[in-house]
Amino acid sequence: MSTSAEQHRSPEAARTGMPDFFIVGHAKCGTTALYEMLRRHPQIFMPDFKSGAGKEPWYFSRDNPQPQTGPERSVAFTGRYPMTPEEYLQLFADASPGQRIGEASTSYLWSPTAAERIAAARPDARIIAIFREPASFLYSLHLQLQKAGKETERDFRKAVSLDDDRRQGRNIPPRAYWPAALIYSDRIRYVEQLRRYEQVFGEEQILVLIYDDFQADNEGTVRRVLRFLDVDDTLPVERLQANPSIVVRRPRVMSLTKHVTRGTDPLAVAARRAILATTSASARRRFLYPLRNRMVYGEPLPPDEAFMLELRRRFKSEVIALGEHLDRDLVALWGYDRIG
Repeated sequence: MSTSAEQHRSPEAARTGMPDFFIVGHAKCGTTALYEMLRRHPQIFMPDFKSGAGKEPWYFSRDNPQPQTGPERSVAFTGRYPMTPEEYLQLFADASPGQRIGEASTSYLWSPTAAERIAAARPDARIIAIFREPASFLYSLHLQLQKAGKETERDFRKAVSLDDDRRQGRNIPPRAYWPAALIYSDRIRYVEQLRRYEQVFGEEQILVLIYDDFQADNEGTVRRVLRFLDVDDTLPVERLQANPSIVVRRPRVMSLTKHVTRGTDPLAVAARRAILATTSASARRRFLYPLRNRMVYGEPLPPDEAFMLELRRRFKSEVIALGEHLDRDLVALWGYDRIG
């Protein structure tokens, strides 16, 4: 059994309440499942989705180079609005003495500045990075961005082709308050992203996970993380699947439901009040919300294999470089040895 977290927590961390560890991403690589499994451990505290910023505060990556403005681009968290140090630390105020404190923000890996900012605030922090085969990652990311209402281009190939335009501030959807999140090819700079952390943290402070390992041995991977965090790795581990990939079947219905939920105009406010007045919370959870989800979302169709092959050819050099950097044969693991 690992030693207690209290023994390894610095006096500075105990005084400030700053997190001890950070899950830095990527999105759609098992970060949500890992977050959910870790926060169930009695020696670990991570803020839940009800805490305002939820799982992803994005506190150390709020340097949006192309901030979008206007009522259609407002979001309650992940960087749209400023967050003070006091507001950030308040997310962890309910942690018990001796618990390891952590947070998970998928922007921290692709952000060019988050690593240095985290190191300045917590030089002894532990970092957990997760990588996934590039083409599959981008395909799932595209679906997730559609679900979140940030991506309006439903064709995956066309969305990726907009990268250059979006770097110039063009073809940005109205609700995409953080355009850099939509530049798909910039996400596949794995070695560059990892080196940013290696430059400011010691090797023993960084744990790199591969999505395939997490999928193949969920429990074993979580226990590896628990040992890395110096908490008890012998307790039962509940396997979870979180945030599965789905496709937006009816964008207009989704947009309408978001307007009603947020009350973005007088008509939406009236509709929301009527729903709340005529239905109980239990009825909404059991019937209304599942009905809405069935109307809006569905199982995604298989990706265009020709385009997936095109992406794999494009990113093969990155896969080779990451494999060499980690001393692991990712080329074979991800099937890139069959790509000419």
